[in-house]
Amino acid sequence: MTKKGFTLIELLIVIGILAILASATVLILNPAQILQESRDTQRLNDLGTINSAIALYLATNTTPTFTTAWRCTLSPVAAPCAGAIANQIRLLDGTGWVAINLGTTSGLSTLPMDPNGTQTAALHYSASTNDAAKTWELTAQMESVRYSNTGGADKESTDGGSSADCYEVGTNLVLIAGAGC
Repeated sequence: MTKKGFTLIELLIVIGILAILASATVLILNPAQILQESRDTQRLNDLGTINSAIALYLATNTTPTFTTAWRCTLSPVAAPCAGAIANQIRLLDGTGWVAINLGTTSGLSTLPMDPNGTQTAALHYSASTNDAAKTWELTAQMESVRYSNTGGADKESTDGGSSADCYEVGTNLVLIAGAGC
């Protein structure tokens, strides 16, 4: 009678090889960096969507009204950001962190928040608007090394804005000049 199966030594060798491969995969892929990059991609998409919504608002509204303000998604709201109340921060009616009434033309259901979820001083969205000039600036801080101003896919210092440490989009990228993100 012949016995079929694996010996204990064979099983230990296979388990050891699998452990080495798993360790190498984790070291190469760096899951924390991948999560940071995915949140940065969400930030880029969120600000691009809001930028497009504001441009659509201007194109479809004969008498557009901006509130000249600088607001952000910080909770609690800290200087110099002001104006948005915590339970209204996601509203599209001009009382949220974007001081423009985007409710009827944007196609958005609510204003997005930073995907990190904590809205810290380092990771939040901000918007500054100027009613007289009908201009705006939206900013976000990149979290990953890849998209930061020192990374290979730098989005912060190559966006044409006034800050090398923030990703900025809009029509006037100096509205928040020198004041941070």
